[in-house]
Amino acid sequence: MMASTAISFATARQFMVDSQLRPTKVTHPAVLDAMRRIPREQFLPGALAALAYGDQDIDLGSGRFLMAPLAFARLAQLLAPVDGERILVVGSGVGYGAAVLAACGARVTALDSDDALLANGRAVHQALGLTITSQAGDPLAGLPGVQAWDAILIEGMIPAIPAVFAGQLKPGQGRLVTVRASQAVPGATATGVAVIAERQGENLALTSAFDCTTAPLAGFAPVPEFQF
Repeated sequence: MMASTAISFATARQFMVDSQLRPTKVTHPAVLDAMRRIPREQFLPGALAALAYGDQDIDLGSGRFLMAPLAFARLAQLLAPVDGERILVVGSGVGYGAAVLAACGARVTALDSDDALLANGRAVHQALGLTITSQAGDPLAGLPGVQAWDAILIEGMIPAIPAVFAGQLKPGQGRLVTVRASQAVPGATATGVAVIAERQGENLALTSAFDCTTAPLAGFAPVPEFQF
């Protein structure tokens, strides 16, 4: 039975890539390969595992969600992870997104305020043989006081990009990808705009990329942000 279930999930994973991602402008080879290999169902509690490869956000409870595969894939493609880069995943949740980026060759740190979700992700990462650093902390603050990041992914919809993140990106090449809410819709999946913010001096230059439907990331209330 277990072998049959594993084959079923592997088939669903391949179908996700072929029917959800490839037809919808996801072409980044490393992202596609990673999402084909990383078992999304293992990051979910048993009752939710059957939903792993559907085309919707998965409600984890307590206001947290696992982003739908297509939304995540397009954000990861926009981030364009490069082998060996240092990437911070903010609001990493159960750890799936961090695993995909690590499978792309990045050196990933997962940041979340929820110890239980971090522990879940850490256990699955270890089981998969992935080297990912897990860090508990306030997502609004990022990880100050460490070496600047090549890239930051804020994994969910937020009302604004906190100004503190500019100083945590490498000058000249650091970039941040997230989804900015078009309007405040607390606790509900909604359509926002995927953006890439690149560090220029002490500021961020923001470019809108595409409309993106996903759930808000808990803990991100409006804070001082860069005005573009």
